[in-house]
Amino acid sequence: MASFVRMGEETPVASAPVMWQEQDWAERLEKSIERGANHLLSIQAEQGYWQGELEADTTLESDYIYYLHVLGKADPERIAKLANYVRRRQLADGGWNIYPGGPSELNATCKAYFALKLAGDSTNTPHMTQARETVHRLGGLEHTNSYVRFYLALVGAVGWELVPSIPPELMLLPNWFYLNIYEMSSWTRGIVIPMAILSAVRPDWRLPERAHVDELFNDPARKTAVFDWSEQLVSWKNFFLAVDRGLKLYEKLPWKPLRQRALREAKSWMLNHIERTEGLAAIYPAMMNSIFALMALGHGPDDPLTWREIREFSRFEIEEGDTIRMQPCVSPVWDTCIAMVALEEAGLPPDYPALVKAADWMLSKQVLGPGDWQVKNKDAEPGGWAFEFRNDFYPDVDDTAFVLMALQRVKYPDPTRMEGAIRRGIQWLLSMQNRDGGWGAFDRDNNKTFLCNIPFADHNAMIDPSTADVTARVVECLGRLGWPAEHPAIQRAVKFLMQDQCNDGSWFGRWGVNFIYGTSGVLRALETVSLTTREYCQRAVTWLRSVQKADGSFGESLRSYDMPATKGEGPSTASQTAWGLIGLLAGADLSDPAIGKAVSYLVHQQQEDGSWSEPDFTGTGFPGVFYLKYHLYRNSFPVYALARYANHLHRPDEYVALKVRPGEFRLRSGF
Repeated sequence: MASFVRMGEETPVASAPVMWQEQDWAERLEKSIERGANHLLSIQAEQGYWQGELEADTTLESDYIYYLHVLGKADPERIAKLANYVRRRQLADGGWNIYPGGPSELNATCKAYFALKLAGDSTNTPHMTQARETVHRLGGLEHTNSYVRFYLALVGAVGWELVPSIPPELMLLPNWFYLNIYEMSSWTRGIVIPMAILSAVRPDWRLPERAHVDELFNDPARKTAVFDWSEQLVSWKNFFLAVDRGLKLYEKLPWKPLRQRALREAKSWMLNHIERTEGLAAIYPAMMNSIFALMALGHGPDDPLTWREIREFSRFEIEEGDTIRMQPCVSPVWDTCIAMVALEEAGLPPDYPALVKAADWMLSKQVLGPGDWQVKNKDAEPGGWAFEFRNDFYPDVDDTAFVLMALQRVKYPDPTRMEGAIRRGIQWLLSMQNRDGGWGAFDRDNNKTFLCNIPFADHNAMIDPSTADVTARVVECLGRLGWPAEHPAIQRAVKFLMQDQCNDGSWFGRWGVNFIYGTSGVLRALETVSLTTREYCQRAVTWLRSVQKADGSFGESLRSYDMPATKGEGPSTASQTAWGLIGLLAGADLSDPAIGKAVSYLVHQQQEDGSWSEPDFTGTGFPGVFYLKYHLYRNSFPVYALARYANHLHRPDEYVALKVRPGEFRLRSGF
């Protein structure tokens, strides 16, 4: 890929006064930005998008071994490669973790043990003995989450009494009722509705006797320990435990008058939502569950409907040498908009072919059809973007805001098409603002916290409320479009952000790790509307300085989700250092030594090919439960951060293809 010349003033960065730091990194800065940008350009797909691997923990490979056995397609070679991947990630204490550097985790360890047992590993081997001992030390099978127990019950490895009731009759509750499926988060709907079908049908998929796991219980006499009453007698937990007991009695009745109608509704919902997507909800657990549900309803693996889902699901496989690993989904829209913004900040001309091609691809991905978001947002027109190649029922706010920022700076040959797409996207974003002033990811006002006490809500993502990081993304998008802080939508958002701020000045990161991600995102957003001189922003800057390491880097472990006292602590990473630098640039003086040290760290850590190394996970799926490693984060965000610093020095005029004034848009009523 040919190099490009950065736009802006011709004054070299090295000539800028940087009194607090040696000049070696400053002299290398421009070259570092150029190499990083050229590396990004070199990995762009021919169609115009970027797609990095999306990595997770071994629960995916463990579940896939199980899935292939249920499917009846347990090819020994594929099973062996999946098992190799799982075995090689066993920790010294015998367990498996859910992020690099993390401790052994009960659910991941139980799943790995069961999968390796299915793969043929003897329970008497040292690694299986050690795994079993770790399960006991962590609480035993009786304390795993409901999804582990559900999959085991599905194949007869444990009894259904260990599983929370998920009645398909949930489908019959009207949308206006206080509890209905649309009060659950979008991803929970995709996961749970197929599970409701399976819970009712209970197919006979018994695996070989060796698959039983009674040896993993700590106390076989108390297998249902997770259903013990809470000490607080009057509580939502006890209410839902009582409901669960009632539903279990209902399951034993010979006559269930609404069951067949409920199953028809659940199947209809599932089949409808498989259309216009690359698999149900385009995420691993929903797709696997939908395949199981279709099989339970009589659609065998070779049925065209089931086979379509199986084919889409298999695309998550990455085969490498003697291993197979799995992705939880794919992230091309997200990866592309971040790469575009980084390259634009780095000075790529607005009509550069790579940017135009990326914009053309992105415009083709705008979702213009109906989706679940309309249940609570009936009057809005579609116009958002999804995370994946195609997932039309679930455009999301975070992607849409980032895409709009990426498109805004491209000089596209068809400006009418570009303007129409941007206007539709902005209007959709505005319509998704919640009553509290913030934004969630996929739905509006999806915030009934009492639902988190339902027994099958232990994946820690039952609802989709407003979060600081997504709210900040929308504010940044509107601010970059020229919208002022006085605009009502931004005023409501800022009020939410102030209320959501931690006492130490930081912000929680729902979708990235963690307080560094949240704090950086909010500061960058408020910079675009000229609010970073405010006291609450300066407290955030002070917090960022306080967690910066002596070498200028930032790093925060996923431990901070479970142990807030460790916020801002962890191994140094390129992406988190970039986030820290972005936050400092937004709220601190350019002469602040913290800025120079962060720039120096990123410049010196860059590899010869223009990339950065990053073994740690810095993305979040479900806090405390499921984490992610976006393989392009380590390259896109450092390029963006370093270029942003260089642009602060040069103060070049920022090219904007389109100004969209706020007065032209409808605001949500009912606040």
